[in-house]
Amino acid sequence: MDSDIQRLLARIADALDRLAPPPTPPADLGAADAFVWRADCGRAEPVADVNRVDIGLLKGVDRQRDLLLANTRRFAAGLPANNALLWGSRGTGKSSLVKAVHATINAERPGALALVEIHRDDIPSLPHLLRILKDSDRRCVLFCDDLSFETQDDAYKSLKGVLEGGVEGRPANVVFYATSNRRHLMSRDMIDNERSSAINPGEAIEEKVSLSDRFGLWLGFHHVDQDTYMDIVAGYARRFALPIGEEDLRREANEWAVTRGARSGRVAWQFIQDLAGRLGRTLD
Repeated sequence: MDSDIQRLLARIADALDRLAPPPTPPADLGAADAFVWRADCGRAEPVADVNRVDIGLLKGVDRQRDLLLANTRRFAAGLPANNALLWGSRGTGKSSLVKAVHATINAERPGALALVEIHRDDIPSLPHLLRILKDSDRRCVLFCDDLSFETQDDAYKSLKGVLEGGVEGRPANVVFYATSNRRHLMSRDMIDNERSSAINPGEAIEEKVSLSDRFGLWLGFHHVDQDTYMDIVAGYARRFALPIGEEDLRREANEWAVTRGARSGRVAWQFIQDLAGRLGRTLD
């Protein structure tokens, strides 16, 4: 009887094995040029259509563009390159520049780079992701948008170790690009609290701000002036062939910025979306 049960269980196990799909590899970096890391299932999912703008439409960030392009070109060519921190005012094109630079490099050298986005909340899984990327022959730009840390958030300690200074360190085929509204990735209140409550304030502050030192390339972004804002708007209008006169475009774009209380690339794009909708045009 026992042998019959064992044979039955063996047949059931064989049948389940045939029905079960083959295990999915954590990352097939040849499947696409861009991926999003899903920490909950431990997989890098390909992104077929990346949300980005052409690098020629990014105005007022010429120096930042040139520096990031040069750093990324060196990395794509197999040469040493720095981790990059793009910090500054919101809506000024930080994440747009990262994605545009990636597209530019891959247009010059098809398939040279994979862009892998990791969400801020998934930073604790970064060591696992780096081990996966390390096993690939493809060079990867690891990208985290809107990176920052709050009080009692210890995730920055794991990030410090994997960027530079840990036993394993950053894999040679990976470079880390992050955007943030904060130059030191920490809130000013957090730094001030450490200064006021620590036994040795200097050491406490060094522990917090040393994370940003792991980025060899710092690129600052600031609010654009009126002329640059109008250049951005005009560039979008030409790119999408919107049927509107120059004077009307300037007047409406200025009114839009006034109602938003800011001028930036994001505000310009939101205005263009509104304008295109009112004109019955698509932004293809």
